Amino acid sequence: MAAAAQLEDVPNDSLFHEVMRRLKCAPKQEKRVILVGPPGCGKGTQSPILKEEHCLCHLATGDMLRAAVAQKTPLGLEAKAAMEKGALVSDDLVVGIIDDALKRPSCSKGFILDGFPRTVVQAQKLDAALEKQGVKIDKVLNFEIDDAILEERITGRWIHPASGRSYHSKFAPPKVEGRDDITGEPLIQRKDDTVEVLQKRLTSFHEQTTPVIDYYQQKGVVKNIEAAKPANEVTDYIRKTLDSPNVVAEEIRKVLA
Repeated sequence: MAAAAQLEDVPNDSLFHEVMRRLKCAPKQEKRVILVGPPGCGKGTQSPILKEEHCLCHLATGDMLRAAVAQKTPLGLEAKAAMEKGALVSDDLVVGIIDDALKRPSCSKGFILDGFPRTVVQAQKLDAALEKQGVKIDKVLNFEIDDAILEERITGRWIHPASGRSYHSKFAPPKVEGRDDITGEPLIQRKDDTVEVLQKRLTSFHEQTTPVIDYYQQKGVVKNIEAAKPANEVTDYIRKTLDSPNVVAEEIRKVLA
């Protein structure tokens, strides 16, 4: 009854949009995808497209932990207690929060995991949790790109702090160097967008991630993505990668009919 009462207060256009979304998603095949890649590789560009086209939920572990704490779920309270003590949130707790999230209607067609697993132990615990549900990871998209290209991409970024407008010294420079195009106010560079910080993050990423990629490589689910290519080409390649043979065959049949 409580849920029905809440639905009564939802605007008609929102209800209609959700009904249409679910109808569109109904024939979609389930997919469970992990995105792996260093900072600046383009995951943030591709994940919203994947989410929309395949009706997947996007699970970012940091956001999920904060949400669980804010909602005071049992696992969220455990995570809060650990963080208040200055301890790391355990792998089991993170997997539990992911497990809870997968029960939401928005995850009924599968998910995109970003930022987890970071270690082989985490990957094993995730696989064990999924196995209990009778499912498994379908694809690990490994965004490969040279560190030198990432350095050029990231260290050239400049931000107008008041509006969030972003520029790049090479790819999207402001009309006047160091100044916002609209207000003329000074641009800033984020603390994380320096060579020193980036190199530390990349070293940590490579050390942690290589064993995880090897782990999933043995399961035959890794697909390497040439992330240095233009974003639209990366999108097209991911589409082909995630389309099952049956779907592709059906599309060919329609063209030839």
